[in-house]
Amino acid sequence: MTAAAADAMQTGDERLRRWRLVLGGGVADGTGCALAGTDVGMDAALGALYGKGNSQERGTGKRSAGLEGSAPNVARWLGDIRTYFPSSVVQVMQRDAIDRLGLSTLLLEPEMLEAVEADVHLVGTLLSLNKAMPETTRETARAVVRKVVDDLEKRLATRTRATLTGALDRSARVNRPRHRDIDWGRTIRANLKNYLPEHRTVIPDRLIGYGRAAQSVKKDVVLCIDQSGSMAASVVYASVFGAVLASMRSIATRLVVFDTAVVDLTDQLDDPVDVLFGTQLGGGTDINRALAYCQSQITRPADTVVVLISDLYEGGIRDEMLKRVAAMKASGVQFVALLALSDEGAPAYDREHAAALAALGAPAFACTPDLFPEIMAAAIEKRPLPIPDMATHQ
Repeated sequence: MTAAAADAMQTGDERLRRWRLVLGGGVADGTGCALAGTDVGMDAALGALYGKGNSQERGTGKRSAGLEGSAPNVARWLGDIRTYFPSSVVQVMQRDAIDRLGLSTLLLEPEMLEAVEADVHLVGTLLSLNKAMPETTRETARAVVRKVVDDLEKRLATRTRATLTGALDRSARVNRPRHRDIDWGRTIRANLKNYLPEHRTVIPDRLIGYGRAAQSVKKDVVLCIDQSGSMAASVVYASVFGAVLASMRSIATRLVVFDTAVVDLTDQLDDPVDVLFGTQLGGGTDINRALAYCQSQITRPADTVVVLISDLYEGGIRDEMLKRVAAMKASGVQFVALLALSDEGAPAYDREHAAALAALGAPAFACTPDLFPEIMAAAIEKRPLPIPDMATHQ
């Protein structure tokens, strides 16, 4: 057999092995591939979550099914999947286990929390269980949430501060700048009429520069966050961004969460974990009431950015909600409507309300955490928002 033929056979065998793990074995899979070694354990771990048949004995090569809802079995399974699969796959399987097998209540046990792979979605699940969480679990849950929040801050904070500091400086341009504050691009464009061909240079008669925004509060930002159940990931990311914005002296940040009630968590912004445990995921939605509160806190409309993060399923007074948005925009407020602040894109949302906001000049769209600094920078500079081409919006 030639080397090329051997390679082709090996490639074909690997393809069959992968299909066998996907399909779960038995007569119907059609692969004729038998598993061995760690593949048997991988198959059993997959079968415990995704299997459809009766539970089978581990090691037979046939997919088993069911975690039987007990903490020891689930803890063992969590250890297995962390052994067999990379972290990104583990997180997906954990989310599927919570959704498919109803394992949320087991997360109220400290030993279970210590076994899971922490991510944004797990934090959302823990927050939804917050009120039912016994004291014995609360500190462990806070430690899990703290780890995720710290990781997110490391990922997002530096770029957010740099992007917004630049936007604040550009929004505070002055016409008699010091040399180090000159915006050379805008200065050259403003003085092209003074171009001297013989000297191949521009003689500026007007300098345009950046202001020194970091010395005082230049912008007010209000984050208004829908804490209904479908917005869990958005609540996590918004809380982290709120803490980052609050750390910037040139931005006065207010964070408001709402369902049918409105809670101002601004005094907890120095610790996003406190913010998150101050939320109550689930319940109804009254966007109008939340916007009424935010509107009452605005003292400098021309220097204020209001960010509404919601799926727009309004349980309050729709017409009043739209009137408030229109009034804020007419007063000079920069209004941003995000259907989601997460990596997954837009959830189900009220398209009629999204269209109504778009008609007011406030298009609603999903935003990833990596894009959020650019969205905020554009709002601060009062330029068109960089809405992603593939975003779901009206």
